[in-house]
Amino acid sequence: MKFIISTLVCLLVYVAPGLAKERPCLVLTADGVKEITTGPKLPLFDKAVNDAKNIVDAAIATGIDVPVPKDMAGGYTHEQHKRNYKHMSLAGALYQITKEDKYADYVKQTLLKYEEIFPTLGKHPAEKSYSRGKLFWQCLNDANWLVYTAQAYDAVYDYLSKTERKKIEDNLLRPYADYISVENPKFFNRVHNHSTWGNAAVGMIGLAINDDELVERALYGLPKDDKENLAYDNDGGFIYENGQAKAGFFAQIDNAFSPDGYYEEGPYYQRYAMTPFMLFASALQNNRPKLNIFAHRDSVLLKAVYALIYQTNEAGEFFPINDAQKGMSIRSLSVISAVDIAYSLNEDKGLLGLAVIQDQVLLDQYGYRVALGISKGDISNTSKKSVQLGDGKDGKQGALTVLRTENGDNDLTLVFKSTGQGLGHGHFDKLGILLYSGSDEVLQDYGSARWVNMDQKQGGRYLPENKSWAKQTLAHNTIIVDGKSHFEGKYKNATGKHSDPLVFDVSDPSMQLAIAADTNAYPGVNLHRTVALINEPAFGSPFVLDLFGAISEEEHTYQMPYQFADRYMTSDPKMQAQPMPIVMGKKHGYQHVYQEAEAEISKSVYSFNWYNHKKFYTITGVSQPGDKLVLARMGANDINFNIRSDAFYLHETKKQKDALFAAIIEPHGTYSYVSEIPNTPTSQIKSIEVLVKTTKYTVVQIVNITETKMLVFISNEKNHETQNHSTKLAGQTYTWTGTHHKLIIN
Repeated sequence: MKFIISTLVCLLVYVAPGLAKERPCLVLTADGVKEITTGPKLPLFDKAVNDAKNIVDAAIATGIDVPVPKDMAGGYTHEQHKRNYKHMSLAGALYQITKEDKYADYVKQTLLKYEEIFPTLGKHPAEKSYSRGKLFWQCLNDANWLVYTAQAYDAVYDYLSKTERKKIEDNLLRPYADYISVENPKFFNRVHNHSTWGNAAVGMIGLAINDDELVERALYGLPKDDKENLAYDNDGGFIYENGQAKAGFFAQIDNAFSPDGYYEEGPYYQRYAMTPFMLFASALQNNRPKLNIFAHRDSVLLKAVYALIYQTNEAGEFFPINDAQKGMSIRSLSVISAVDIAYSLNEDKGLLGLAVIQDQVLLDQYGYRVALGISKGDISNTSKKSVQLGDGKDGKQGALTVLRTENGDNDLTLVFKSTGQGLGHGHFDKLGILLYSGSDEVLQDYGSARWVNMDQKQGGRYLPENKSWAKQTLAHNTIIVDGKSHFEGKYKNATGKHSDPLVFDVSDPSMQLAIAADTNAYPGVNLHRTVALINEPAFGSPFVLDLFGAISEEEHTYQMPYQFADRYMTSDPKMQAQPMPIVMGKKHGYQHVYQEAEAEISKSVYSFNWYNHKKFYTITGVSQPGDKLVLARMGANDINFNIRSDAFYLHETKKQKDALFAAIIEPHGTYSYVSEIPNTPTSQIKSIEVLVKTTKYTVVQIVNITETKMLVFISNEKNHETQNHSTKLAGQTYTWTGTHHKLIIN
């Protein structure tokens, strides 16, 4: 993927303080308006204009409502203030494109109403945030309001009289920028997605009202002589250098992203943060081109756009790792903004393919250029390849690995999480995995316990069960030791810790491999997980080989949960239902789980078969006598019904110093509700056996129902793809080159 930045068509020359500049000048520019109004008519852009007209014309007909703030997210006043800033932003762009005064007048009248009410407002009455806003319950939403209002004000700047501009700037915009920064340093002066919005808000207001001090504040943070600015370290905190906190927009870019563009809080929050990153960066490029912001740190903002795309399933939905609401996708306005601006920078035709899926563009020159590119038909698709994205500022604080096959409806996507903690939005799931078949979840991550903007669910905030259930290790697909979450479920124990990726090898499409280790989640227990995506014609559909080892000098109880979510079909051994479901524990998530059935294992191999999304799946795993399978369901001790009642099972082994959970995760069949005929509803795997397990090598034998054997040889340590290996098996020496090798024996 190329990250070459070409010069924007409509870059504005930096204007010295005190000199007039041509408006608009933030994201939509004067040259951009000319480009739009003198260029050809484009269906996709015309659709954006007409959609905006319908929204704003309806708002004008309804009348302007600027209510006194009262509600949390989802409540009337909260949502009305959100509607107002969105309508103002659209109206400002429409005024520039259509030259119809009614749109400028709508923005003016709305701003004057806010100018009148703002000086009368104290802090928001809801005392639920560490940084209470004015119009909203938290400064984050106030920053959203300012980012979009800055663009609206800029668009109608020349329409306003000098007196009106002075009133709006002196009584609303400048004091509001001061409020979310100087008066709320804990919100503004750290590295966090909240602060990115705050930095962008203050900076864009500064550019809109020609206040260079606000722009400098946005870029570099508040002065460091206030000790309070250095004291806050909850769910994120500050980045320190020489005893001083680094803050501001440059600190966000320098610290929140890895060199690969991975965002430490995960894709859901990266998607949210990309709006202020890309909009403010565009405004800086148009007003401070000497900063060369899009080239900063080896074009990391552009890399972040592609990293975001890579972290989606086949439906374009983001992997729900850490605190994430499921269903968020590339169709969100934040990703549309990122794609449109990125395309203007590098004219990557693959981004046009993504824009076709989004079917929406920005109401500015960036959106117009995307619409123009699509109209020319020169479109390709951004490849969702297998990729490993390093975490941390230096890219060495763990990694997120995505392995993909390309088999049409049988595509598999495996997500392997060996990252850092992810700040306060991180979950306790070191070496966890997610698995998709096409766009369907095979092994799910629960995501977050939250109903965003749902007033019925505690004003759209994170629910208590987010900490007591969703963050806990039991809600994920990774090992649990002695019934306790990783790091005992405590952020202070997990912060600064990361897993260690050892191997990432996708050179052979028939067997893609990733290995990672972790020594931090449980003191005295070393964890080591190998995942391989195997696509071997002799074995039918692609499947996953999962090898999860734990080594300790003391005995422990080890549990391996698999979040299959939907309908249990059958298992070997057979599950024995509980007469009454029982709650499995008192903490670490077990208090929210009912045990519904269990089965004692007496064989060396077990199988568990389920049905989900019209498809059949089976896990075939290595076991030993005395192990146990437990069928469980979420929802216990949940008096407000905040948790989904999804199913999962645990493979448990007790009183072991070391443990190895070796399993095949296999999609193998479908069911039609029309024909009522199941196709291959049972597993095609007969057995799995670990033949060799040493620190250096693992050898696994897999046998299918036709008695075809596959031997998989894996080097467990970091090694080069040209390194030679050998191991003995049943008196025979096997040799191979590279990290792994598979051998088919018919």
